[in-house]
Amino acid sequence: MSIDTQRTVAEIALEKPEAAAVFEKLGIDYCCGGKKPLEAACQAAGLDVSQVASLIESASAARQSRPENGNWSEQSLASLVDHIVQKHHAYCRSECLRLEPLLAKVVSVHGEHHPELGEVQALFKQLRDELSMHMMKEEHMLFPYIIGLEEAAKNHTAPPRAPFGTVHNPVRMMVQEHDDAGDLTKQIRRLARNFNPPEDACNSFRALYQGLDAFEADLHQHIHLENNLLFPRAIAMEDAQQS
Repeated sequence: MSIDTQRTVAEIALEKPEAAAVFEKLGIDYCCGGKKPLEAACQAAGLDVSQVASLIESASAARQSRPENGNWSEQSLASLVDHIVQKHHAYCRSECLRLEPLLAKVVSVHGEHHPELGEVQALFKQLRDELSMHMMKEEHMLFPYIIGLEEAAKNHTAPPRAPFGTVHNPVRMMVQEHDDAGDLTKQIRRLARNFNPPEDACNSFRALYQGLDAFEADLHQHIHLENNLLFPRAIAMEDAQQS
């Protein structure tokens, strides 16, 4: 087993992007809870760490034969921001628009016999509202500042003036909001019984649970890239320019 099980889950997911899919499948939190060592995370999930490490190694070996999607640790912050906005923010917004009416339809048909659906609907609306405001703050305030920091470092010019004092402040807020979003998705998953549709589920019901499952997986990857890569690099860059 070549993976160091004392390294954090987030570190492993950054070094081996294919590990994120393994963690997702096994229910190991690699975004908000990514600071746990792999061994501790496996113990908490009741998993054999050697088996998990083997799954990651197998996924890594399989990936070697496929073209790389890019190591975001080596890309510019501007490129990473663009990827987050174009891929994850866009997906989040489009899926919210698609899933909300689907949820309403399924609740209207199945809500009487499955009252948990009404709770799922209320939680998803709360999640949508919070993520909408969260992404707007990132796109209009935090991300432009991060891109400006990188430009200043590249051109050896003064860093941009931060309206929030220091990047530590909005990052702290964004991480807390990520934690809140993660809690909401966990509640939704629990109510939806891990997105396993009941026997009487129609095709719309099944499509809803598939969509919610995929939405959560994309949100995990989205948060992972920000919490464990973008934000630490931006903090380090600002600290270096102010020293």
